[in-house]
Amino acid sequence: MATKIFVNLPVKDLDKSIVFFTKLGYSFNPQFTNEKATCMIIGEDIFVMLLVEEFFKTFVPNEIADATKSTESIICLSAESREKVDELVRKAIEAGGKTYNEAQDHGFMYGHGYQDLDGHLWEVMWMDQGSGSQN
Repeated sequence: MATKIFVNLPVKDLDKSIVFFTKLGYSFNPQFTNEKATCMIIGEDIFVMLLVEEFFKTFVPNEIADATKSTESIICLSAESREKVDELVRKAIEAGGKTYNEAQDHGFMYGHGYQDLDGHLWEVMWMDQGSGSQN
């Protein structure tokens, strides 16, 4: 059985976050969706739990980082092509997100990223799996 990953992110407005990520092409599991949280489906074994901040606080002992002012993490997802990287970043910007860096082209690897509505950083990366070691 493959290990599944569930990334938990605090959000200020769950409905706006659902609209934003729907515009990027993601879907949500209604079984794990209510007014406090939703389960965004990234892939077969990858999920992001979007939790309203007050609900998120019930799971952690520390204050929630304000992702618009400090970096908590970068969530990196693979894409099947350079074009898909650019397409996803474009959709994020059109949906209200913004970029936080320029696209990075290393020949065998290409990536770009965006900030979602709450400031969380998302990197989208394409890698040429057939090019061998690039060290």
